[in-house]
Amino acid sequence: MTTTSELQTVLTVPARFRGPEGSANGGWIAGTVSEALHGARHDSAVEVTLHAPTPLDTELSLCHLANTATLTHGDKLLVEAITVAEEFGVPDFVPFNEAAKAEGGFVGLVGHAFPGCFACGLRGPGDGLRIFPGPVPGTDLIAAGWRVPMTITDADGSVPDAILWAALDCPTGWAHFGPGEFALLGRLTVRIHRRIYPGGTYSVVARAAGREGRKLFGESAVYETDGTLVAAAKATWITPARPA
Repeated sequence: MTTTSELQTVLTVPARFRGPEGSANGGWIAGTVSEALHGARHDSAVEVTLHAPTPLDTELSLCHLANTATLTHGDKLLVEAITVAEEFGVPDFVPFNEAAKAEGGFVGLVGHAFPGCFACGLRGPGDGLRIFPGPVPGTDLIAAGWRVPMTITDADGSVPDAILWAALDCPTGWAHFGPGEFALLGRLTVRIHRRIYPGGTYSVVARAAGREGRKLFGESAVYETDGTLVAAAKATWITPARPA
């Protein structure tokens, strides 16, 4: 007879890692739950479904059971992560200088629904990630030149995978959004190939991959300056329902 052990811990999301006001950044919380499932291993993709917004500064239950990790608040399921084997498209590499130049066209500078967002919000250097993807001329891509803050490391000086998930998250939405437009992340699937390092410079690239009713689909990637793929993602966003 075999038994399956359950690992359960308490997680509280600091307000720094917010997305929409009052709730966690979708990519960051997805990456945090993914780490509970996989730890530091990067041998397969992880699919994370966000069932409900994750509240800030609240004690939550993070549970790892077999091939699933979940985050709950009382009896309410917030986030669920599973390992997947599927492959998905990867946007082409954009050189860092070209990606940084594209930031000037970031529509969030004109109108941003969540200016306090940890990943793409208009926050001070070192506080948020300040990833501002704008259109790359002559392509269907948006891109940003990402300078990884020195202020987002673990106690051992490494950058948590949750930071990389956050960097991959928001650009898949901005590939669709105009000024002031928004949607909420519903699902994010990420495959990490390499680690990132504090103070490093990377290209973040994304593209729209279609839409279906209220669902928006996007793909993103993070590249080193020589074009080496660091990580890739695909996302599903849900636009708000229109008033009757």
